[in-house]
Amino acid sequence: MTHPFVRAWRRLSALGLALLAACGGGGNDGGSSANVPPTVTLAAPATATSGVAVTLSATAADSDDSVAKVEFFDGATLLGEDTSSPYTLSWTPAGTGAHSLTARATDSHGAATTSAAVGVAVSPPAGADLTPPTATLVAPLNLASGLTGVVALGATATDNVAVTGVEFQLDGVQIGSAVTTPPFAASVDTGLYTAGQHVLRARASDAAGNLSPWSTALVQFGGSVSQPSGFTRNEAWVMGLSSATAFAQAADGRIFVAQQGGAIRVIKNGALLPTPFASVTVDSSGERGLIGIALNPNFAANGYLYIYSTRSAGGAHNRISRFTAAGDVAVGGSEVALVDLPSLSGATNHNGGGMHFGSDGKLYVGVGENANPAQAQDLTNPFGKLLRYNDDGTIPADNPFVAQAGAFRAIWAYGLRNPFTFAVQAGTGRIHINDVGQDTWEEINVGAAGANYGWPMTEGQTAAAGIASPLFTYKHSDAAPLGSGPGGFFKGFAIAGGGFYPATGPFPAGYRDQYYFADFVSQFVGRLDTANGNAAYSFARLSGQPVDLLVGLDGAVYVLTRGGVTRISAP
Repeated sequence: MTHPFVRAWRRLSALGLALLAACGGGGNDGGSSANVPPTVTLAAPATATSGVAVTLSATAADSDDSVAKVEFFDGATLLGEDTSSPYTLSWTPAGTGAHSLTARATDSHGAATTSAAVGVAVSPPAGADLTPPTATLVAPLNLASGLTGVVALGATATDNVAVTGVEFQLDGVQIGSAVTTPPFAASVDTGLYTAGQHVLRARASDAAGNLSPWSTALVQFGGSVSQPSGFTRNEAWVMGLSSATAFAQAADGRIFVAQQGGAIRVIKNGALLPTPFASVTVDSSGERGLIGIALNPNFAANGYLYIYSTRSAGGAHNRISRFTAAGDVAVGGSEVALVDLPSLSGATNHNGGGMHFGSDGKLYVGVGENANPAQAQDLTNPFGKLLRYNDDGTIPADNPFVAQAGAFRAIWAYGLRNPFTFAVQAGTGRIHINDVGQDTWEEINVGAAGANYGWPMTEGQTAAAGIASPLFTYKHSDAAPLGSGPGGFFKGFAIAGGGFYPATGPFPAGYRDQYYFADFVSQFVGRLDTANGNAAYSFARLSGQPVDLLVGLDGAVYVLTRGGVTRISAP
């Protein structure tokens, strides 16, 4: 390492150059010339041993400035930094496997450059214990149902050397501290959790840090608890809606609600405003009417609000149209018809209605198959599809069937029965399509351009060639034995509403970064834990019939029922 006096002199020199540049004198970083970022390369050994230090070194230079520091990273983890050349760092890898290391050089003006990644394969020390322990959750039994009160958990564990601990989980959250000596046991008070499906897990560890696979039990808690302890469920948060069908939230917190009869209502500061945003004349027979709503991503600036509704003029058909907002109401006469879909049959059901803008800025619209299953596979019409439009109703040039002769050019995915709700994950753009089933299964499907979800050839899980199998399904009737098969203990008849909870927010960590969904008939809210094998857990029970769900800007889960909005928050 360079002598401290030399490093101090260099920092003073860099400071002097910066002051000179700030005064307009000398150097390319002064005046109008742009600062040139530094260059940096990283050198590291190709292999290393866990627990044994190795030296990382970087070469960094700057053509018009001085290098202020070089930072060393293992993936996104900062390992340390050096502020003087030669730039080095002593690194002791803790974990085995492949590591991707980089160095980032920053000059005195803040410009930074990251080196190409260098791969380092880290092996365990010679003679290390590489054998993981085993663990078995022995109580309660898998598929145990109707559990109430305090339930005892027990596990057995073995190891070739010694078991140092067994940890227990409920729905992906650790229960207490790891148990270090046998008997390995814990307990759960079922009264603190929503009645319904939950997942218990146990795993063992040894002194070398080896972990066993999780041993799991899918169970059902009995009783009448409607939301987890620490959560508040306010079913009277907003009342007074009439046959509500869908809702969307603006960046300023206002919630816009579609009512099947044709009125668009506004919830502002937790209160339903008396004056509708706008009203349209619709055919509201059966499942028709005003059934979809979405806000332009730039709504705060352009005021564009979109609806999906059934119109009668020229024969019953569904229309995508746009309003322009002026405060809490629409500009008079501002409705613009963007897309008129083909005429409907005499059937008044399976119209879809879900509307959202994707992370790509495109408008996605769910359309049902109008009670004609064959239409879901027919690429010449929009029925049984997820459609994709530009925000002005034109067709994006990169739609999957845009160049296919005879295809309905707005189709983005097909083979759906009645996708009247779906959701888009902020940041990733991931889409979950909730498709209402016929005889047996409700589905959550992962959206993908050009995907075929199988209806009417398949319903529920499938291995059929060319068909995208659902991410999660649940049944219309109890399985035998109870809880067995896809969906476990969940039972419902019309999946209705979904929302992605982000990785941050007021909900406890074990409730974040999950997908929340509801069922219209069975009146529950569940959550899908994609980080734990798409395990599903019961979250809340409702007295109203949910038709839509969103995660609010305040981190609460809002559930739209036919007559109001339920707010579930923590605390």
